[in-house]
Amino acid sequence: MTEPISKIQRQVRPEDQDPRLWKGEGWTARVMKNVDDDGWAVEMSREGDPEPALVGPWTMGRDKKNPKPLDQNAFNTLVKTASEVLQRHAQQRRAMLHRSVTVDTEAGRGRGGLDVVPDEDDPHAYLSAWDEAGESLARQKVRPDHKLSVTSATRWIAGGYREV
Repeated sequence: MTEPISKIQRQVRPEDQDPRLWKGEGWTARVMKNVDDDGWAVEMSREGDPEPALVGPWTMGRDKKNPKPLDQNAFNTLVKTASEVLQRHAQQRRAMLHRSVTVDTEAGRGRGGLDVVPDEDDPHAYLSAWDEAGESLARQKVRPDHKLSVTSATRWIAGGYREV
């Protein structure tokens, strides 16, 4: 995992700037020929990441041949957009790996959760139950593709947390 942006930020220095390449704040913006058509594209890469965080179309210059040069405002906008893309990806990944449902049982209201562990050698998940106060009632290792729903969690809890 890479370090948070705040830990690797550095100042935008004039010697790091070029009309088609800007570096600063832990990011690199590179304007390049779009391989899909006659236009231009911009690629935003965060220092230490193997792939660009954002690739998108870039504006043509006034001569309609060359790209519009990068400037500070464009760079700032690209950094903001690329950061937001990475945040959305992280949120989506968290949502895929950690799910929770609220259930009503004879004992009262509680919560069932599924936490997937995406281990390459031993992928698995943990099915958990908590009471209304948040105290853990049970935890069980299950398959990573276990389907958590209100119905399945209620059945598991009502059944005394038997093996799934």
